[in-house]
Amino acid sequence: MRDRPLILITNDDGVSAKGLKELTEVMRLFGNVVVVAPDSHRSGMSNAITVDHPIRVKKTVDEGGFQVYKCTGTPVDCIKLALNQLLDEKPDFVVSGINHGANSSISVVYSGTVGGALEGCIHNIPSIGFSLNDYDHDADFSRAKIYVARVFQQVAENGLPPFVCLNVNIPKGEIRGIQVCRQTTGKWVEEFEKRTDPQKREYFWMAGYFENHEEDVVETDIHALQNGFVSVVPVNADMTCYGTFEMMKSWKF
Repeated sequence: MRDRPLILITNDDGVSAKGLKELTEVMRLFGNVVVVAPDSHRSGMSNAITVDHPIRVKKTVDEGGFQVYKCTGTPVDCIKLALNQLLDEKPDFVVSGINHGANSSISVVYSGTVGGALEGCIHNIPSIGFSLNDYDHDADFSRAKIYVARVFQQVAENGLPPFVCLNVNIPKGEIRGIQVCRQTTGKWVEEFEKRTDPQKREYFWMAGYFENHEEDVVETDIHALQNGFVSVVPVNADMTCYGTFEMMKSWKF
């Protein structure tokens, strides 16, 4: 048995992202760390994989108990490559983040940060995705580190069920504590702005806003963030709607 657990880290903001560096510092306190992260920004990639061109990987750091690889693929590509090619043994944990911006409510569907964590739990590895609800260019990730450590410690001590990962969102500013939540019901209202480039060609730029369908519900992740709490939502890789599954058994096809 290993003296220290092996922790695999990825993100979707790129290998040079500030949040990834902060997460790596915390995880190195708990075990040996291998980072496999995209070579540049890959936000909004969800569970995307690369199928139409080669993926390239380069090791950039190789120290005792700590390696870093940059990859031309998506966060899920990074985890797949690590498990299939780069690591000699299965990691004990997969940790993704810390994302620059929240991945609460329906954003979990689009998030490359959560996509990386989901890929870990698909391989039956306890996995966590961390995000900071701060979109400022110079966002301060330092306050988030203690809560990253606290959530990770609980997962290390208690484990997670098969095919379940955690989606953890950390509020900006003062933090009042940690709450186990469910995903807020809501959606992004996507309004595409029509623009014209210098060559007079039309193009579209995504804008829009989030529409919260549960403004007054206290057990949701967005309510927690708005009130200064870290939200911890268990996310199931099995997307079957079991209530509908039972109802549909009576259908006459």
